[in-house]
Amino acid sequence: MTYIPIATYRIQFCPDFGFAQCRAILDYLSMLGISDIYASPISLARPGSTHGYDVCDHGTINPELGGESEFHALTEARRELGMGWIQDIVPNHMAMSGHNPALVDVLENGQASRVCHFFDIDWDHPHEALNGRLLAPFLSAFFGETLDRGELTLGYDEYGFFVKYHDFRWPIKLDSYARILTENLHIFRSAFGRDHPDYIKLLGLLYIIRNMGGTEDPDPEELYHQISFVKRILWELYESNSEFRDFLQANLDLFNGKGLPTKWDSFNLLDEILTDQFYRLSFWKVAADEINYRRFFSINDLICVRVEEPDVFQYIHASALANIRNGSFTGLRIDHIDGLFDPMAYLRRLRLQAPNAYLVVEKILGINEDLPSLWSIQGTTGYDFLNFANMVFCNPNGEQTFQRIYRSFSGMSASYTNLVREKRRLIIEEDMAGDVQNLARFIQHISIKDRYARDITFYRLHRALMEVLALFPVYRTYISHDSFQESDRLYIQQAVEAALRTNPALSNELNFIKRFLLLDFPDYLTEQEREQWVHFAMRFQQFTGPLMAKGFEDTFLYVFNRLVSLNEVGSEPYHFGLSLDEFHHYIVKRSRSWPHSMNATSTHDSKRGEDSRARINVLSEIGDEWEEILNRWANINREKKHLVN
Repeated sequence: MTYIPIATYRIQFCPDFGFAQCRAILDYLSMLGISDIYASPISLARPGSTHGYDVCDHGTINPELGGESEFHALTEARRELGMGWIQDIVPNHMAMSGHNPALVDVLENGQASRVCHFFDIDWDHPHEALNGRLLAPFLSAFFGETLDRGELTLGYDEYGFFVKYHDFRWPIKLDSYARILTENLHIFRSAFGRDHPDYIKLLGLLYIIRNMGGTEDPDPEELYHQISFVKRILWELYESNSEFRDFLQANLDLFNGKGLPTKWDSFNLLDEILTDQFYRLSFWKVAADEINYRRFFSINDLICVRVEEPDVFQYIHASALANIRNGSFTGLRIDHIDGLFDPMAYLRRLRLQAPNAYLVVEKILGINEDLPSLWSIQGTTGYDFLNFANMVFCNPNGEQTFQRIYRSFSGMSASYTNLVREKRRLIIEEDMAGDVQNLARFIQHISIKDRYARDITFYRLHRALMEVLALFPVYRTYISHDSFQESDRLYIQQAVEAALRTNPALSNELNFIKRFLLLDFPDYLTEQEREQWVHFAMRFQQFTGPLMAKGFEDTFLYVFNRLVSLNEVGSEPYHFGLSLDEFHHYIVKRSRSWPHSMNATSTHDSKRGEDSRARINVLSEIGDEWEEILNRWANINREKKHLVN
């Protein structure tokens, strides 16, 4: 029987509020009638993380929260009170950090890494500087400037060679060890002679390294064995031989630019090493235009994972599922379900392994949008309820008054729809241009094989994709190999038709994209080509959500200020209030379809709390008084404002 909570209380764990502090308030929560702890992510995150969504290791409880022992003590305490535990998990992304062991493995070994497929990386990117290399956009200035300032430094410890940039630490691939160790090797040889055991040992390591570098398709197990062997022997040599330590330190100083005549000469060696890695360190703004990994929204230091792969799914969920089975967790909250390649398949796999757990997804629904009925979950985390409940307290009869006041006072003349489109286009151009270019390249690669689309250029395909994305009416559709609902078809048609109205000159390109998204296969396509069409449609869907979040939630809602209490996550502020009959209709429908869905009135993502929204909503009932006060305040402040440039 599926576990159903009654009342949850969100706990935002962080280094200043861990498991012990939560245990101290359990009795109070129980007295309030709370049935379940609703916990933020508790897996090992980036050090000092205040939110936990920058996960570094899904299988380890974060020691900054108290670790395993405090977690078990908290678990026992809440069990004694008869309380459950809903755990927030993050299946879409991980931290792009040196504290993420799986990512470090990929950075060090590239496509030879046994976990290379864990991360959503395009290793075959057409840009030469990104082909076979992962973009690492974390520098605060251009690469050359950063290098010249000495902010990138080569180092060594028991884990091997690495390059350090402030708090970032990037591993150096084994091939490069030979370049570092052979610099001025004659000095070490002169000090000990050719027959010294430590010199012979070093030559043996260099032989292994060079032989490994010449292997095109190395056996993974043998590769890891050799890497471990080289690192262990090198560290033993470093620990036991002071002359070798001095030699190595002198080489590190040399690579770090010490003692060379000019700035250019100083960093030639380090530049040579960094250019040869499986990653490309770059200025952080480069990611907006050129990117070869999928990010969480447009956040460079959150790299997305390919949870659709069975072994990646197990890697990410092993700990959470074990805690479901032993009763430590009674339910799971799935973060950012819209980022996944195939949400329905993901939820089906999760439900099979957690048949009785309470499962809810973080999903933002439009006012007239329904949650996919085939999802094997209990419902959403409650953004939809939040907005419907909030709109009940906004008087719909005040809309015309507020529209007049807002236009008159702000001078805002753009329509709601055009303003939304403008802000989404802004995000595409400023933050996601590289992502959209990658989509355009994908579809152009396929179009070249189609005689009816061969003349469609990359430039025009890219423009057409931008228009469809900017006008997409919902966060995403859910087309997959085994699912294509009528609502998905309608949303795609609505977006393309809107794009056609504003860009009739792109009709060929827009209609071609529509065929792809609707999976309108020509009869002559092979099975492999049909698979590519489906893959493009599913890939496209992963970017509509981030664009909506960044373009609408984080941009539009801060410039459209007619009544800011309606500007909330998942809201549609052109709906100025709601009648009681409309609210009751929504609740009845929801209770029939998703009776155990969460009801939230505020979340950790909310723009404002319930009390702030309630106070602002009162203005909808006193529009004339609001206008009078607004104009009075504007007059008081007029002399305090100065036009600059």
